[in-house]
Amino acid sequence: MTTVSPSMEPANICLGCWDQMRVPIPIRGLLALPFRAFGVTRSKMNPNICTICERSFRYVKKKRHVSANATILFADIRGFTVLSERIDPVELSAIVSLFHDRCAQAIWAHHGIVNKQMGDGLMAIFNFPITIKDHASAAVRAALDIQRQCAVALDRLGSDIGSLPEHTLGVGIGIHSGDVEIGEFSSFRSDFTAIGGAVNLAARLESQAAAGEILLSATTAAQAPGLVSGMETRLLSLKGIELPVETRVLRDRS
Repeated sequence: MTTVSPSMEPANICLGCWDQMRVPIPIRGLLALPFRAFGVTRSKMNPNICTICERSFRYVKKKRHVSANATILFADIRGFTVLSERIDPVELSAIVSLFHDRCAQAIWAHHGIVNKQMGDGLMAIFNFPITIKDHASAAVRAALDIQRQCAVALDRLGSDIGSLPEHTLGVGIGIHSGDVEIGEFSSFRSDFTAIGGAVNLAARLESQAAAGEILLSATTAAQAPGLVSGMETRLLSLKGIELPVETRVLRDRS
């Protein structure tokens, strides 16, 4: 299993191929040059995995999909609609790019992958293809880093634009840990993703998070006890879920 450090250190081999197949695929240095000639490069999902992980799931796992226990993180810019009505598309595009860059750096620093980018939001997976023993804690730390890195930039932006309601701009994050199905679920796309109830719950939590909030499921909170002491508990009625869902509300206290 890959040893996960708290900061992003470039790996010379693909951590995903090593964890999933025990095959050392070079992605940096001279040994990586022959692989690049055959189209094997660093993945955009995480620069410490390669395009074999990203696009050749069936080759790596010998199946179309597998079951895995993972932590799913969704993040989205709050106030984006209001913002889009006040600035031109070029400035808006720069803000979205900044958001995605800051989020990616935070996620990669804790060995997660940016699996999907959806306009002003994204989905990240922790514990596949890079194996992370404490994947719930890794996701929570990444979420705190996202809030820290985005808060200053978005606050400054709100001040520059003016006339925005107080606390309009910010990032809302939802996190849940559970069993998911990971694999290729499309006939025309070859990269993998995760589906299942755990993914849906993480997305629902993110939809309820206010600017600056991180909403954790009780499951994730139980797996990251050292990071959640003194957190507020909130019961939420979520779309598609019959009973109220108990969540923990985390805000950056640094």
